[in-house]
Amino acid sequence: MFSIFSEHIGFSVWTLWSVLVLFLGPAYGIDPAGKFTLTAVPALIGSALRIPYTLAVARFGGRNWTILSATLLLVPAGLAAVLIEPGVSFTTLLVLAAVAGVGGGNFASSMANINAFYPQRLKGWALGINAGGGNLGVAVVQLVGLAVLATAGKDHPGLVAGVYIPFIVLAALGAALGMDNLAHARNDRRAMRDVCGDAHTWIMSVLYIGTFGSFIGFGFAFGQVLQVQFKAEFDTPIKAAYLTFLGPALGSVIRPAGGWLADRLGGARVTFATFVAMAVSAVLVLTASRLGSLALFLTGFVLLFAFSGLGNGSTYKMIPAIFRAKGQAASRPAATRPPPSTRPAASPER
Repeated sequence: MFSIFSEHIGFSVWTLWSVLVLFLGPAYGIDPAGKFTLTAVPALIGSALRIPYTLAVARFGGRNWTILSATLLLVPAGLAAVLIEPGVSFTTLLVLAAVAGVGGGNFASSMANINAFYPQRLKGWALGINAGGGNLGVAVVQLVGLAVLATAGKDHPGLVAGVYIPFIVLAALGAALGMDNLAHARNDRRAMRDVCGDAHTWIMSVLYIGTFGSFIGFGFAFGQVLQVQFKAEFDTPIKAAYLTFLGPALGSVIRPAGGWLADRLGGARVTFATFVAMAVSAVLVLTASRLGSLALFLTGFVLLFAFSGLGNGSTYKMIPAIFRAKGQAASRPAATRPPPSTRPAASPER
């Protein structure tokens, strides 16, 4: 529970700028391209941090690293709460957005920690629950932004970040009081080199980019896309904020179902089906954009969020299953292995 809560807050801080850019009106002098840049930078930094954050769990312990990584979230939240005001330079805003990338690493360390607690047959569901609870932070930060817009108005973006400061403290305290370190967790020094030389690594990376990458990218950009694509309907930030949480909320809630389906039907089958469904949804969005249909546009985007969430859950089930099956095959005595030409195809995700 404490791991999920810390990850949830991390996601909210990571995607904080998807909300903050809605507050940056004419007084800040930033055009749409600049706002999209402010949302892209934390996504890039957070993605890069996932590798060291994953390794940190075994190096420092899941409990210890959760405490530290949660505490680090005070830096981007505190800086954004204090420094965002009219007249601030774009460079300063860019640095603030980059610092928020630390929230993206929390997901990787949380999933690495949770993965070690469950047997293979339950990993899809367990990882789906953990990730779904974290992903909900993308939707919740949109609701926090909406609440600030509705109560304090568009001139107080720092309040959105400030709201998270006490929750960050609670996340760190909860981890300190309620979590444990796994004694047997360790990093294999050759693991990174070995997986980089395996074709499955790159295939799964592409599939994961297509599912989670789509989900988080849509979450960062949805509000801005609405304001750019339908200027008349979303001429104020609060109008866009009324809708931006819908897609991320649905994609997060449905993610555990993707893991559950993968446990029963096979991760490859579920992932393939979600990619087909995402392609159809993307065609809906493109058609709606050309027709200027807001209803069809929203429908297509919400479906994209939902199917990317399903695929997100199924791909995460596939990753440990594939490498577990490969490890078991490699550990069998050579005499018991069928020749490569006659060896039956494996179904590691089942």
